[in-house]
Amino acid sequence: MSRRQRLSAEMLGSLLLAATVVGSGIMAETLADGNDAIALLANTGATVAVLAVLITLLGPVSGAHFNPAVTLVQTMRRQMPVDEAVWYVLVQIAGCCLGALLANAMFDLPLVQAATTVRTGWSQWLGECVASFGLILVVTGLPGRRDTAWMVAAWIGAAYWFTSSTSFANPAITIARSLSDTFAGIRPFDVGAFVLAQLVGALVALPIRRQLFD
Repeated sequence: MSRRQRLSAEMLGSLLLAATVVGSGIMAETLADGNDAIALLANTGATVAVLAVLITLLGPVSGAHFNPAVTLVQTMRRQMPVDEAVWYVLVQIAGCCLGALLANAMFDLPLVQAATTVRTGWSQWLGECVASFGLILVVTGLPGRRDTAWMVAAWIGAAYWFTSSTSFANPAITIARSLSDTFAGIRPFDVGAFVLAQLVGALVALPIRRQLFD
C-alpha cells in the first residue's frame, strides 16, 4: 500500500471512530433519560462494534492504529519509520477532531464546543494508565494474530466499565472529545493529564510485553 493509502485509512478510521464515540454518547444520553448506566452501556456497544469493523476493514491498509499511543509504541519497536509515524499522529488527531465535529453536526449541536465534563484526579489517571497498558499488550502481543480486531474491541469495551476513567486510552480521541460538550466530553483543562497517563500506560506495557512474548 502507498503512503497516501495508509494515511487516508488512518484519517478515515480515526474520523469514524470519534464520530461513533461522540455520536453514540449524544444519542445514548438523549434516550437514556438521565440513566447514566444505560447511556454508558449504549456508548460501549457502539464503540466495540465500530472498533471491530474498522480494524478488520482498514487493518490490512494502515495497520488500523487510529491512536498516537499505538503509533508511538510501534515506532519504538521499529515497526514503522519515524517520519511516517509523525504523519500518522497528525492525521489521527485531525481525523478524530473532524469526527467529533461531525457528530455535533449530525445532532444539530454547535459545531465546535468546549466540553465541561470534569475528568481529573489520581484515580482517573490510573484508570487511563491501566486502559492504555492493556490496549498495548493486546496490539503488540503475539505477532500475526488474526484475533486483534475482536480482542481490541473487547478490551476497550470491558475497560469502559472497569476503569474509573471509562477508558479513553487514545490521545487523539481525548483531544477530540474536548470539542463536544456532551456525554462523551472531557474538559479541555483535563486533556493534558489524560494524555500523559495514556502514554505512561503504553510505555509501561513495552517491557512487560517483551518479558511475556519475546
